[in-house]
Amino acid sequence: MLTRMRREGFTLIELLVVIAILGILAALAIPLYRAHTVKARLTEVTNSMSHVASAVVSYYEENDSFPSPSGKAAIHSTLGVSLANVSRIQAVDVTNGAVSVTITSISSQVDGSNLTLSPNVNGDGSISWTWGGTIQESFMPSK
Repeated sequence: MLTRMRREGFTLIELLVVIAILGILAALAIPLYRAHTVKARLTEVTNSMSHVASAVVSYYEENDSFPSPSGKAAIHSTLGVSLANVSRIQAVDVTNGAVSVTITSISSQVDGSNLTLSPNVNGDGSISWTWGGTIQESFMPSK
């Protein structure tokens, strides 16, 4: 009479396969998580730049020329947009309507990079905006 062995627990091979699968998943997920974290932190910068861009449009419509303030205090006094609480912007400059910031305190991948939002006056008088700068292409805002 043959008796069946009772199996309790997992074999070493089964455990090694599970560990290998988890290692592969972690190797794929961690870089994606870091990239999404950087993009989320950049949202504060891009939102602030959009507020400045809206103020630039208002200034242009009132004065028929683009402003050129440099620094957070000058932008606040000229355009009425306060960037004092935006800690991720090291420096900000508006030159002929183009909003340019130097990024800080986000990640070594983007710290020190510049992000620029440039105006384009269309034939009908409307203004469209273009993102640019020295930031890595993968972190560049889409619109």
